[in-house]
Amino acid sequence: MKTPVVDFARRYAAGDALRLHMPGHKGQPVLGPEPWDLTEIPGADSLYEAAGILRESEENAGQLYGCPTFYSAEGSSLAVRAMVYLACRWAMERGRRPKIAAARNVHRTFVTAAALLDVELQWLTGAGESHLRCTLDPKTVDAALDADVTALYCTSPDYLGHTQDIAGLAALCRRRDILLLVDGAHGAYLRFLPQSRHPMDLGADLCCASAHKTLPVLTGGAYLHIAAAHVDLTAQAKSALALFGSTSPSYLILESLDACNDLLAEDYPRQLAAFLPRAAALQARLKAAGWQLTGDEPLKLTLCPKARGYTGEAVAEYLLEAGIFSEFADPDYLVLMLTPALGEAALERLEQALAALPPRTPLGETPPPCPVGPTRLTPRQALFAPREQVAVEDALGRVLADVQVSCPPAVPIAVCGEALTAQALAAFRYYGVELVWVVRR
Repeated sequence: MKTPVVDFARRYAAGDALRLHMPGHKGQPVLGPEPWDLTEIPGADSLYEAAGILRESEENAGQLYGCPTFYSAEGSSLAVRAMVYLACRWAMERGRRPKIAAARNVHRTFVTAAALLDVELQWLTGAGESHLRCTLDPKTVDAALDADVTALYCTSPDYLGHTQDIAGLAALCRRRDILLLVDGAHGAYLRFLPQSRHPMDLGADLCCASAHKTLPVLTGGAYLHIAAAHVDLTAQAKSALALFGSTSPSYLILESLDACNDLLAEDYPRQLAAFLPRAAALQARLKAAGWQLTGDEPLKLTLCPKARGYTGEAVAEYLLEAGIFSEFADPDYLVLMLTPALGEAALERLEQALAALPPRTPLGETPPPCPVGPTRLTPRQALFAPREQVAVEDALGRVLADVQVSCPPAVPIAVCGEALTAQALAAFRYYGVELVWVVRR
């Protein structure tokens, strides 16, 4: 597959151009890639008005994913905001007030996007699950949805590696004439499995995916996918991204997305097919050795180490001493992300390190439930209200003013606008949150 963006950058770097434009390094290497770091010069195209090589590259990506595809140089966070905006436009153009029903384990970007756009929300929760997981059963969701909901939003895969029944949820949304929006940030590779499990192939209307999380792409490279049937939304995609995006998107990230197209067209599917059995075999050996795993996403290795007598943080620290860096750890989970870029020796190194960690008495403490607290303000009202910071011990009954969670995992324990219950405060303490922003009285 052609790589028009990469080719242009290489030709420009190899020429005798006098760079009287941004960036300020003028192509002189400091880190190394500066000669290919460009701006919107003639021939380079412009991301939000793409009509040349960037448009060609996005069309190439669309061929690979089987649907209109648009680039983000600001990760899935930008694409999430664009999706929420497009869902609002879709509803309003049909004379309906936007209202989105969302699985509770959303990324914090969804909450802030809803606040900025003043979208009414209905939260959906899973029974007995941590705040990082929210299983949506289509029949249960169908019975729970408010009649005026205009879109359903979910995360699949989630941070722990669980996927939703996207096909079932898509069928539900079609029956109700509402949109299905999927945060698929961790699943860009799912399209290239021997049998695709990508949300767009399972019926989603809009989906974002962070190419940089699982594909050989620089950090920040991501996609916004729109179902081909939504011609009106496709026409508005660029303006939706431009509404929230920087006017100076990284050209290096765009080149990385462009270069990835060529890999995805041929080499990557073969590499992935060869790597999947190795990843599955590693998981099987770890289970046989007594490690408890969770999730059904093939490239996410999520340990539940309390069954072996350790917290996730303890195992992460142990691995760090061996030079092995984890994606995420909390008291209950350790998340390790695998890709074909890891060779057999890397998997063996991980397995040997885990095998050397002796089993201990299992830890019985489980994460506290994180039920939806009483809504006192909309997310927008709370986010823009006067605020103060208080200790968690003094926050009972106070209204949360901001999304109180770091990244990773960026999944809110409570949502701004909700009154903090005793259970919410217990969850904050469990996850090490000591101070919270609340609406000033």
